[in-house]
Amino acid sequence: MANIVILGSGGFGLSLAIASQRSGKHNVTVWSKFQSEIDDIRTHGEHIHKLPGVPVSENIALTGDISCIIGCDMVIFGIPSSFVRDVAKLAAPYIDEKMVVVNTGKGLEEGSLKTLSQVICEEITTDKLVVLSGPSHAEEVARCIPTTIVAASENHQAAEYVQQQLGDSFLRIYLNDDVIGCEIGGALKNIIALCVGICDGLGYGDNTKAALMTRGIHEIARLGKAIGADLLTFSGLTGIGDLIVTCTSMHSRNRRAGILIGQGISAQEAVERVGTVEGYFCCKAAYDLSKRLGVEMPITEQLNEILFNGGDVRKALGILMNRPQSYEEI
Repeated sequence: MANIVILGSGGFGLSLAIASQRSGKHNVTVWSKFQSEIDDIRTHGEHIHKLPGVPVSENIALTGDISCIIGCDMVIFGIPSSFVRDVAKLAAPYIDEKMVVVNTGKGLEEGSLKTLSQVICEEITTDKLVVLSGPSHAEEVARCIPTTIVAASENHQAAEYVQQQLGDSFLRIYLNDDVIGCEIGGALKNIIALCVGICDGLGYGDNTKAALMTRGIHEIARLGKAIGADLLTFSGLTGIGDLIVTCTSMHSRNRRAGILIGQGISAQEAVERVGTVEGYFCCKAAYDLSKRLGVEMPITEQLNEILFNGGDVRKALGILMNRPQSYEEI
């Protein structure tokens, strides 16, 4: 039995709480900064906005007191990327060297351009950090839809602990030691999913979607390689696997926001309508990082123009289609 604390009561954090508790072998606590969210979950017995129809067991403790971390075995960050540093600062005084720290967020920090595990390690002293990533919509994890993900860490024992404690018949967890590759794949696939959604909103077809996904994974891998990732990682669950699920599903907020943009809605309004759209926040950071490293990322560059410089979506696609002819890069 493990004592597990999940920071964040949004869709994915709550889905992991439900998945962790369903075996009956763990004590699970969910912390939220927002007391109103806790009250709503308890009142309705579910998160009516993020996971409607999925019951939240009364055996899952809900609290607004972050000191609940004290004495736990595993603390899981289920926080949107833009809030990870702030929550890590809040959590740091209560985390000791025995705890396994898990990050599930997918993004890059704006300004510093750091991965989220790097952000957490700047705020928390730990040698047991594990990144949990892969194709895993919260709506399906919570409903016991078979899902496979990756626990990545430089600490093999910590990753193995997460695999053993969280894995079950519905959630299969593989191990990987390429932390940076898993994080870059998980973060940047949201950018490509936004682009796919834009093309869906424009009424383009499967050919366009396949082109964006295929060239997109190459773009992601180029940036990953430049910062030390293993290229093979991008052919796995945290690369092409996560890209497929995010680009093809209406569970994907990135794709849904992209559809709205393609239909003529401004990027800012699309994000407001859909909610947390990680690709929106990650795009500028990825673009800035590509410029810093001298990595060519034409899809990301055009999305950056659309999101932040008023670029026209059809013009952006035209620019991509009319780039100088070349051999296909494999």
